Amino acid sequence: MYEPVSHALLNRILDQVNPELKKKQLRFFHTRLGANFYAIHSLFRRLYSDRDDLEAQMVRLVEVLARNYIDRPKGLKKLDRAREQDHQWFLHQQWVGMALYANSFAGRLPDLQARLPYLQELGVNLVHVMPILQCPPGASDGGYAVSDFRDVDDRAGTLDELRELGRTMRGQGMLLTLDVVVNHTSDQHAWAQRARAGDETYRDYYYTFEDRSIPDQYERTLPEVFPEQAPGNFTWDDAMNRWVMTVFNTYQWDLNYRNPAVFIEMLDILLFWANQGADILRLDAVAFLWKKIGTQSQNEREAHVILQLFKDCCQVTAPGVLFIAEAIVAPSEITKYFGEDAVVAKECEIAYNATTMALLWDAVATKNAQLLREGIRSLPDKLEGATWLNYVRCHDDIGLGFDDADIVKAGYDPGSHRRFLVDWFTGGYAMSPARGRPFGENEATGDARIAGALASLAGLESALESGDEDEIQRRIDLILTLHGIIMAFGGIPLLYYGDELGTLNDYSYEQDVHRSSDSRWVHRPTIDWERAERRHERGTPEFRIFNGLRHMIEVRKETPAFADFNNRELLDPDNTHLFAFLRSHPLKPSERVLVVANFNDEEEQLDLDELGGRGRFGTGQLGDRISGATLTTDEGVIAVPPFGILWVEAH
Repeated sequence: MYEPVSHALLNRILDQVNPELKKKQLRFFHTRLGANFYAIHSLFRRLYSDRDDLEAQMVRLVEVLARNYIDRPKGLKKLDRAREQDHQWFLHQQWVGMALYANSFAGRLPDLQARLPYLQELGVNLVHVMPILQCPPGASDGGYAVSDFRDVDDRAGTLDELRELGRTMRGQGMLLTLDVVVNHTSDQHAWAQRARAGDETYRDYYYTFEDRSIPDQYERTLPEVFPEQAPGNFTWDDAMNRWVMTVFNTYQWDLNYRNPAVFIEMLDILLFWANQGADILRLDAVAFLWKKIGTQSQNEREAHVILQLFKDCCQVTAPGVLFIAEAIVAPSEITKYFGEDAVVAKECEIAYNATTMALLWDAVATKNAQLLREGIRSLPDKLEGATWLNYVRCHDDIGLGFDDADIVKAGYDPGSHRRFLVDWFTGGYAMSPARGRPFGENEATGDARIAGALASLAGLESALESGDEDEIQRRIDLILTLHGIIMAFGGIPLLYYGDELGTLNDYSYEQDVHRSSDSRWVHRPTIDWERAERRHERGTPEFRIFNGLRHMIEVRKETPAFADFNNRELLDPDNTHLFAFLRSHPLKPSERVLVVANFNDEEEQLDLDELGGRGRFGTGQLGDRISGATLTTDEGVIAVPPFGILWVEAH
């Protein structure tokens, strides 16, 4: 967009940038900068208009963009241009992801590279390598307390090994996702150390205070993220003789984005990792980026402005790179991280569908899909140029943040229902087969979240202990059904490492002094590769789960209706055990796939007449795309197996 004031500023800025940068070939850079500069300037002014050095900061910003463009490898620039030509490339159904810790999954980065054939065997072609940046041992928060944003932790490997992993993956049609923690640093980071030493420039990178007067004003409305191990939101630092904001752990210092130098530093870091070969950057804790007294300091409008600015700047230098918003927030807030008042994503192209994940576990506990339906019906529509990351489990806990109004519509009392769910999954309910652990218990409010491996939460651990083969099969069916929903839902399905083998809880964390206070380590296993070989032994749980998932992934990739072009219709069968939705081919709406899942451990009936009649799903004979079986539809009724899922299509 041409706007004379901003473009006059751009011309002045280009006159002031480092002369060495002007000697480089910047054709595509200048084209993109001109197209995006009005938005960049407008957003930057919204955040920093009160600064006397606004123009100088803008000069620094443009230099960061230009330098990173110059440093960007030729192969990545070529990929940028190809993705600009097919800007919806990531919405297609061929993408299937897995999140993993490199060390726990394989070892060091070269070991992970050697395990790529295993992922390809399964059908995974998007790999989220969870935090691998340098962190202090014993105070890393699982990799999210970063002490050096520009280097790989020695325990994981080297930068050269990471670049080689990225090159290998691109050569095999796979996407690499890396984490960047944008909300905070470790207290061992060089910026924090300089702040401790009295450097006022770096003190302004954080929220620090001489006394409790301002922290106490914040505390009146700030919730506690980790009430058990890190109560409160401020920590006294003896070396600095000041209070510092630490919303997560005491050793994680929150960054002060009111300072434009912080924004520019973090933008430079994002582009640095884009240039190392990341196709997707997962931005951690984005809901917390802007702190404001009198609020919860989450989901503030300025946090969205920061993300829009990150995106517009990245589109200048590395437009082929996508952002994931790690924002585990209320359903009414989550879609805002795609970008408000836009048609295509203006903040992050991808967001975690945490609401649907939690609702799936509600349906597991209740054997009733009513709250699942209500919650999804209340989920705001996403933008056309954005997509969900759908998952059943991840490295983090399960929060029960779905809307109270939806719980009431489903026929439950919100407080007692959440308490029931925590009890069901963590051993407080005698009839439950789940083997989870409570996490983040807040004695003041009674709130808690849930930790545990998927297979253990789904009852496979207790079934294996009982030796009941029928129950083992039912629990395997439930595991496959949960994954079958996320593969068909619309978006990118994200598996969690170990779940493809039915990996159970790992209780060894209880003997580790650095981990015993954090129950989430129960579902962060080290892969047993000898056990993984049982995926080739017919009849073993590993064989049934791995090959069941592999087959569903293969079918998903062959089903255009599963691409994510807002082509899903939620259905409402009378049978509350059943969850059903309709997917349509984006170019041929008459070609449809009916997805129906049964959360009961007994066979249930789906009456097609309730959903508009059999003819609505095609004029041919109905078949299940997963099993390949022809379905009997006597009197318009389909039988759905216990804990089963069908992908129904006319053929």
